[in-house]
Amino acid sequence: MKIAITGKGGVGKTTLSSTLSCIFSRTYKVFAIDADPDMNLASSLGITKNITPISKMKELIKDRTGAEPGSSFGEIFRINPKISDLPESLSINYDPEGRLKLLVMGTVDKGGDGCICPASVLLKAILRHMILKKDEIVILDMEAGIEHLGRKTAESVDMMIVVVEPGLKSLETAHRIKKLAGDIGVQNIQAVINKVSTKEEESFVQQKLKELDIGVIGSIPRDQMVIKADMEGRPLTDYDDSPALDSIEKIAENILNME
Repeated sequence: MKIAITGKGGVGKTTLSSTLSCIFSRTYKVFAIDADPDMNLASSLGITKNITPISKMKELIKDRTGAEPGSSFGEIFRINPKISDLPESLSINYDPEGRLKLLVMGTVDKGGDGCICPASVLLKAILRHMILKKDEIVILDMEAGIEHLGRKTAESVDMMIVVVEPGLKSLETAHRIKKLAGDIGVQNIQAVINKVSTKEEESFVQQKLKELDIGVIGSIPRDQMVIKADMEGRPLTDYDDSPALDSIEKIAENILNME
């Protein structure tokens, strides 16, 4: 399965992405892709080493596209670069067996490079390859909001999960995501309700999502263990007494049952 996880900034996309990646890797081979400019997926997995994102690998970009990143407007470069070897060679093994691999994409600084440039072409090509060609479970931790959908980087995913929290702002974002996702052909859109403190909060969000015709595959309670994991730089799966982890385990089961 290819799963894109999105939503308004700060709702918990990265925690869900990293935890699902760890859970699925117990049984399957998984690629976790950090496609968020904030690039927090590594730290959420407990990886502390410095990682150079692909978007900043100038020599690689030049080698594969034929042009320097930030090259002048109008310069010719390859729009279909060879990238099939890159996911394996550039990924970081999370575990000794390599069941979970992390790939950090990075982002293009639009102020200097614009959107149509060698770096953005390479990033898009890698995402297309991961979604269309790889056999592993692929989990994409996407940008906050909806911008990536306009660039069609998630057009062929099997499931798009929108993370929402109690409050109208994240629900408004979910509504926009659903509309734009439909425009590019993504049909399977599901929601995860995060940071739930009361039954009233959960019922409120469920009702609003029902009105938006977005299904719910699970809810995650507000949990101090999530904050503790973040402070200690460890994955949530290290905390057996975490109610949030228990809920994400159930969400993982729901995802597989929908396959």
